[in-house]
Amino acid sequence: CLTHNISAASLCLIFYDTKVTVMNRVLNATVQRTADHAAPEITLDPLEIVGGEIRSSENTYFCQAARQLSCVPSSQLCVKLASGGDPTYAFNIRFTGEEVHGTSGSFRHFLWQVCKELQSSALSLLLPCPSAAANRNKGKCILTPSPISYAEEQLLHFFGQLLGIAIRADVPLPLDLLGCFWKGLVGEPLDPEQDLQEADMLTYNYVKKFENVTDESELEALCAEISSQHHSGESPDSPSRPCCTFTYVTMTGEEVELCQGGRSFAVSWENKDVYARAVRSLRLRELENVECMTAVRAGLSAIIPLQLLTMLSPLEIELRTCGLPYINLEFLKAHTMYQVGLMETDQHIEFFWTALEMFTQEELCKFIKFACNQERIPFTCPCKDGGPDTAHVPPYPMKIAPPDGAAGQPDSRYIRVETCMFMVKLPQYSSLDVMLEKLRYAIHYREDPLSG
Repeated sequence: CLTHNISAASLCLIFYDTKVTVMNRVLNATVQRTADHAAPEITLDPLEIVGGEIRSSENTYFCQAARQLSCVPSSQLCVKLASGGDPTYAFNIRFTGEEVHGTSGSFRHFLWQVCKELQSSALSLLLPCPSAAANRNKGKCILTPSPISYAEEQLLHFFGQLLGIAIRADVPLPLDLLGCFWKGLVGEPLDPEQDLQEADMLTYNYVKKFENVTDESELEALCAEISSQHHSGESPDSPSRPCCTFTYVTMTGEEVELCQGGRSFAVSWENKDVYARAVRSLRLRELENVECMTAVRAGLSAIIPLQLLTMLSPLEIELRTCGLPYINLEFLKAHTMYQVGLMETDQHIEFFWTALEMFTQEELCKFIKFACNQERIPFTCPCKDGGPDTAHVPPYPMKIAPPDGAAGQPDSRYIRVETCMFMVKLPQYSSLDVMLEKLRYAIHYREDPLSG
């Protein structure tokens, strides 16, 4: 028997690398766009996003891309896994009015931007996790649970395609989606207790109150409390209403009846458990969100074989799609190359790593975005097991090189990058303080570098 206390999450990851290896072989065996077919190309207009504020959903990169790719057959987006120094991507991106050399930096910047849009108010496909109101799972999102129009279905389909495209490109998406989303994606049923608690702590506690009342007087007090909160804005002269009825508010803020005539059907001692089950059932249906998830899965299945999901757990498909939400400096350091005579023991290189060790996780993510136009690094890398350099997941490894030219004092120069190659051109700064100053300047004041 096992003598070590291994968590369920750790246990499910024991064979993660093996599963990913099998998955990658299947993905490369299901390539549909051959080398003699040019990649589709889309043109995005950065001026549609003014001062960082998106004027309407139609102006987002997400919607611009969805419109232009809607007439491209999905088969043309099914490419081999990104590998080597010149990876193949599902499509190429051009930015209006900008000269960009190479395609990798633009492609990674696009994926970063659409993830930012999806998790903002610019688009309505995702909804902030209700548990954030109870200070839990802040920043996490779920699929918005509401009936969808044909146009919204097409956008959800495109969202699913982007998940598959990112998997083939091996670009971890900075998406923070709640576990119930990944469960729905792989077809795993929700846990009525755990998933409700994770997604909506307030509703979970509300249901528990009804399940745990011990007598009629306690139920009457609970219903009166709920009624007073619900109708606190009403005039004292308003006609009396039942203390609590068979209604509840959806995640999108609409009060709905939990049964036919629910607004006039009072909760009583005899039916309180039925009411609690009805509230729980409403939330679980919203979390399952079958209509929206079906559209996302349809989009994903157009890019990767959906059968592959049956061998992955929800946590594993999240890792394969999004990587880890933090930067592991030791992993990054182990996958860094020094060019043109530079060595890890050079003083300014040591200043560089010491400075990064002093960074917060938010700053480290900004550094990765500055250096290669994505916020997250892959969860695993083939080269760690002695694989050849061509097995590196692009744009890894990180390269550190001297600055271009030799003009000027090092301390007066700025850090430059080539995002396609994940190459940081680092002047020989004279102190750790100067290194910190220049790095912070680069990550806080740069304007979406697209040098490659």
